Amino acid sequence: MKKIISVVLALFILASVTTLITGCDAQSGKGAVSGERSGALIGVAMPTKSLQRWNQDGDNMKKMLEEAGYKVDLQYAANSVETQISQIENMITKGAKVLVIASIDGESLTGVLAEAAKENIKVIAYDRLIKGTEHVDYYATFDNYKVGVIQAEYIIKTLELDKGAKGPFTMEVFGGSPDDNNAYYFYAGAMDTLKPYIDSGVLVVKSGQTEMEQIAIMGWKSEGAQARMDNLLTAYYSDEPVDIVLSPNDSLAQGIVASLKAAGYGSADKPYPILTGQDCDITNVKQLIAGEQSMSVFKDTRTLAAKVVEMVNAIMAGTEPEINDTKTYHNGVKIVPSYLCEPVFADVNNYRELLLESGYYTEDQLK
Repeated sequence: MKKIISVVLALFILASVTTLITGCDAQSGKGAVSGERSGALIGVAMPTKSLQRWNQDGDNMKKMLEEAGYKVDLQYAANSVETQISQIENMITKGAKVLVIASIDGESLTGVLAEAAKENIKVIAYDRLIKGTEHVDYYATFDNYKVGVIQAEYIIKTLELDKGAKGPFTMEVFGGSPDDNNAYYFYAGAMDTLKPYIDSGVLVVKSGQTEMEQIAIMGWKSEGAQARMDNLLTAYYSDEPVDIVLSPNDSLAQGIVASLKAAGYGSADKPYPILTGQDCDITNVKQLIAGEQSMSVFKDTRTLAAKVVEMVNAIMAGTEPEINDTKTYHNGVKIVPSYLCEPVFADVNNYRELLLESGYYTEDQLK
């Protein structure tokens, strides 16, 4: 397999950086509220502290909401649906005016959101769509289909498939948690983009496992990805290396890297495959710097938090929040008005600009 050549990706990186600058204004959510809205309680329900990205999401949102003059009840549910429901019930009891919810199970909140609706509490689904209820008012997320497209385009440009490279290149595909609506968008974006190369035989999935039900990893668990990668390497790659592993996010990529290391990847004779990811978690950025992971889609949580604060301000002012998608996200009951921020990707060539120079991380965090 060809080595990754930085020149091949230079224009792609430049375009991605430009998109980051224009896609969502990280400062747009700032601005104090006044009058009776000042000091209103906003409930923020996050799924877990076990993944770094949710800590950043929660902290950024709390900081920006408090700067805007609100009181904030920020809760993490340790990936327990029952705990999250209880936390939301408590927020309703405390008199929250708006609920911002990153759901654990997008179909489990019907009852508690009906309670919120009785109290005229507006609900913003955060990053993960809440399904099966009419009582979700808005959805703020990144363009999840585009996340998959970006991952696929990275593979295409790295291997110069768009310039006629014939391969064949071996590839395995991983999917996210089947109870997370976003996982299907990541999958669709990537597979729609890669399908012509799979159909032509340039990309070969030796396991034959390409359907979501075959590749999904429940709970986005690293250990689940590691176990599946172990099985794939044993069953299909004893006589040749795998060239590409399409991973939809960083927690899966961590498990995949652990499996590859155990199988002897990482030497000149057996280099790491192209490995995608998403979230730019610190562990994965370190893997990227070390050459163990190729890229990670960067979704700057500051931009999403700022957009949510902007939505809250509009709701509290009695006006309609800015929306840029009214067609895509149907939750089984209705199309949820959405705002989609633009993701970009980080790799070894541009991570300093995206992650360090922007202040997202410090040098010490990546040591």
